Amino acid sequence: MASPIRNASGKRTSSRNPGRRSVLVTGASGGIGRAICRAFAAAGWYVGVHYHRRKAEAEKTLRAVRVTGGTGGLLQADVREAESVRLMIEAFLKKAPRPMAFICNAGVGASSLVLRQQEEEWMSVVHTNLTGAFHCLQSVAPALCAQGGGSIVVIGSHAGSHGSTGQAAYAASKAGLIGLVKTAAQEWGPQNVRVNLVLPGWHRTGLSEGAMPEGHDWPDHALRRPPALEEVARTIVHMTQLNDLSGQVWNCDSRDL
Repeated sequence: MASPIRNASGKRTSSRNPGRRSVLVTGASGGIGRAICRAFAAAGWYVGVHYHRRKAEAEKTLRAVRVTGGTGGLLQADVREAESVRLMIEAFLKKAPRPMAFICNAGVGASSLVLRQQEEEWMSVVHTNLTGAFHCLQSVAPALCAQGGGSIVVIGSHAGSHGSTGQAAYAASKAGLIGLVKTAAQEWGPQNVRVNLVLPGWHRTGLSEGAMPEGHDWPDHALRRPPALEEVARTIVHMTQLNDLSGQVWNCDSRDL
């Protein structure tokens, strides 16, 4: 018999009842987003697969969800635009069973020293990573509050608290997420909406291309290696279901937080 878990409102439900749980993952056309979607599908969740422009890659993610045994659907939005995000959340609410979770993963990177950083590139990164997350949280929170609770996990970066040479815009945008998450957690806690930040560590994805360290023994990691992507994804699924965790920054690798 499946072991019971408690949903967002505190009621017991079976872990083998996928119709009672749903999650929307933004940035699901990329490597980390796809891994997160697969992990939720393996746990029996309905998965909303968000993309902006890369529809073909998002379709690959949806196929992976179905191969894993899950169900889901595609959702398109530009997270930089508040109305686009609102319409995406509205479409998700019409399709998805409840209770819900939301994984805010969409993001872009840029490589430039502070003195060489072009304002246009700066604005693009900040608008996507930070303002985009703000739009997502602002749009999804009312539905979670109205149903008695839910979980939001925002994907941050170690660079947000430690900086990273040549990553001024990216590090600044990820640092802003820490304040956003901690504030949202305090504001929505009374409605049982949990908001947490995950630092996934280094992974070979399109976002890390050109920035990921090559050919060294990872001396700043206690384990001398980056974390496995599948382990990070499973951690996020687990965090989503923890009823008493909110306002936290969770580091998935072995570096100092």
